[in-house]
Amino acid sequence: MWVKHYKPHTPSRRYMVGYGFEEITKTKPEKSLTKPKAKSGGRNHTGRVTSRFIGGGHKQKIRIVDHRAYDKANIPATVAAVEYDPNRTARLVLLHYADGEKRYVLAWKGAKVGDKVMCGDQAPIGPGNRKQLKDIPEGLTVYNLEVIPQTKGKLIKSAGGYATISGKDEAQGLVFLKLPSGEVRKFHDRCWATIGAVGNEDHKLIVDGKAGRTRWKGRKPRLIGLNTNPVDHPHGGGEQHKGIGRKHKKMFSGKVVDPGMKTRAKKKWSDKFIVSKKKKK
Repeated sequence: MWVKHYKPHTPSRRYMVGYGFEEITKTKPEKSLTKPKAKSGGRNHTGRVTSRFIGGGHKQKIRIVDHRAYDKANIPATVAAVEYDPNRTARLVLLHYADGEKRYVLAWKGAKVGDKVMCGDQAPIGPGNRKQLKDIPEGLTVYNLEVIPQTKGKLIKSAGGYATISGKDEAQGLVFLKLPSGEVRKFHDRCWATIGAVGNEDHKLIVDGKAGRTRWKGRKPRLIGLNTNPVDHPHGGGEQHKGIGRKHKKMFSGKVVDPGMKTRAKKKWSDKFIVSKKKKK
């Protein structure tokens, strides 16, 4: 992927960095694989705001992406197009299967029109092919990873992401993967994953440059509690930037925020699979 730098004709253009889109081969999505996307404005069925800072944004369509693919086991497919998806940082690949079906999958690094891919035990070892972890050699990178076998890919689906297979325990049927966070975690060897890394790795270089470009994405300005009215936040009210007027800071919901409070929920069924914790910044 290439990024595009602009000439500083205006202050907002000076630091703006956008997509080059050279890898995109088709501009309109496959009609049979799209559905409407309704805008909620962050409001629930009663009309009350339950998720703040959401509103507006450009009209979008949802692309139906296949995160399973094991129901098309050992059926070869050809890459027909590389497409843009406004709902995610990664690109999408349109696959034409040999049996005539069309499906979207996440684009891997280096994906191009004409590539041959497959899902199943007969699939070769190469980028874009989807296999079970027990059939993928150590040292290779994977993405779109299942947590529970025969469900769907849940982990590592954003631009440039990948996990590395660092070891196997064939006796217990476990595979050790090093995740992007640095955490080493155990997975069942029957979990499916796609070989390679998610494409569009230069997404991290994109700079919006102006507030309007963020509004196009449906994000409204984010305020700190102190700048709101008393009715909108526990910290609201007061004059200028005075103190919050209370002993403990509180969340928008009214819950007390303790210094250094852990934000990761404790899940016994999940935490027992952690071999080593993620890296601390």
